[in-house]
Amino acid sequence: MSSDKTSPDAVPAAEGSAGDAGDAGYNKDLKSRHISMIAIGGAIGTGLFLGAGGRLVSSGPALALAYAVCGLFAFFVVRALGELVLYRPSSGSFVSYAREFLGEKGAYTAGWMYFLNWSTTGIADITAVALYVHYWGMFTAVPQWLLALIALTVVLSVNLISVRIFGEMEFWFAIVKVSALVLFLAIGVYLLVTRHPVGGRTPGFDIISSHGGLFPEGLLPVIVVLQGVIFAYSAVELIGVTAGETAEPHKVVPRAVNSIMWRVMLFYVGSVVLLALLVPYTGFSAGQSPFVTVLSKIGVPAAGGVMNLVVLTAAMSSLNSGLYSTGRILRSMAVAGSAPRFTGRMNRHQVPYGGILLTASVCVLGVGLNYVVPGQAFEIVLNIASLGVLTAWGMIMICHLVFVRRAKQGHVRRPAYRLPGSPVVEIVTLAFLAAVLVLMWFDKPVGRATVMIIPIVALALTVGWFRVRGRVTARAARGYPAEGLPVGSETATTTPESSGAS
Repeated sequence: MSSDKTSPDAVPAAEGSAGDAGDAGYNKDLKSRHISMIAIGGAIGTGLFLGAGGRLVSSGPALALAYAVCGLFAFFVVRALGELVLYRPSSGSFVSYAREFLGEKGAYTAGWMYFLNWSTTGIADITAVALYVHYWGMFTAVPQWLLALIALTVVLSVNLISVRIFGEMEFWFAIVKVSALVLFLAIGVYLLVTRHPVGGRTPGFDIISSHGGLFPEGLLPVIVVLQGVIFAYSAVELIGVTAGETAEPHKVVPRAVNSIMWRVMLFYVGSVVLLALLVPYTGFSAGQSPFVTVLSKIGVPAAGGVMNLVVLTAAMSSLNSGLYSTGRILRSMAVAGSAPRFTGRMNRHQVPYGGILLTASVCVLGVGLNYVVPGQAFEIVLNIASLGVLTAWGMIMICHLVFVRRAKQGHVRRPAYRLPGSPVVEIVTLAFLAAVLVLMWFDKPVGRATVMIIPIVALALTVGWFRVRGRVTARAARGYPAEGLPVGSETATTTPESSGAS
């Protein structure tokens, strides 16, 4: 634990912390089991189920080390976010904390970059769904773009019903994903112990040593691949959003956060190690789930089909989570004036449908991408989404640094549940995230192209800020949360509709 001491007269979060008017109106329908499984499921998605195949081909068995390193920093980020959640739960999550600790410009940047993350991730998810469905021969004649459109329509429809339905869907999606990975780990260990042939080869360390060792392509590809691996962990921060719709965040969040580290090591690192021991790294491909590749090689074709169904579920789950989180983030921003008014609207089931529909509309562009470049759609949007992930994680760590500094000054009180090693951990994590951004330049051609669009993104954010800053200033002057709002105040119950937001 951090050793800094807080002033005895520091203000408790429950009494005087800044609140977020965007938190008003939500049902607290997410239960402990929902949050716990969402935390697990958030760390298990298309980045592992689909992305690991292409990563193994490019970097070899050392991919497991890349997953371990990125997993450690992902844990630091979610632990810092967990402390901020216990200080003040909010559906606006780190965007709300950026508003309090960095000002409205920080919240604006964090929010729109997170929107970029999840809207492009949604494109990756519907692309993954189309690729998975094409695994079955009966669907090969169906265009990839049409399958992507069907997936988006189904998940969007379900997401608009209620947060309870979202929670149940994510609970069972996570159950399916975790159960499948546990089953795969069990099968993989059995194949190793019994030395059962996989694709005509005996599994074991000979598979690695006879194909160039741990670093068959050298060290550089493993370093470069870090920028793609980051994407695999991109949903761990989702727990901060869900905490705003649970009745007992102070009980649920610490348990969920603490469990992430060992699950990451077991599911990500363990799975990649097994994959490398069962099949030569050259036997995988970017277009097929590595789990499907392995199970199809053990002589039971149905096993590959079952796993393909599981990874299809993972992609649908990720898409569902993206629509959920951006809906809440955009509503927080709409109340402050930095997002369009309609993104703050809620339906009769207390679902912020405006923000959800905006995200879905960007995903529709992904349908077009699947039509134009079906073979590259996944990698293109994965790299763009990584920019949003890096920004979100960076904002979380910066907010935590400011939060700790204010706690030392006696302005706020840190909860007992803390990020250990502050401020060193935050600084090292920020340096790592910056290094990952630099590494993207060496990932040709997609990674370099992604870095080259950063000035375009920065220009769009700048132009957008000048368009909304007058509205943001006016809201702040009327008591909206540009600089924070006392929790429990009358203004906190105001909704965008009743406020005359425009």
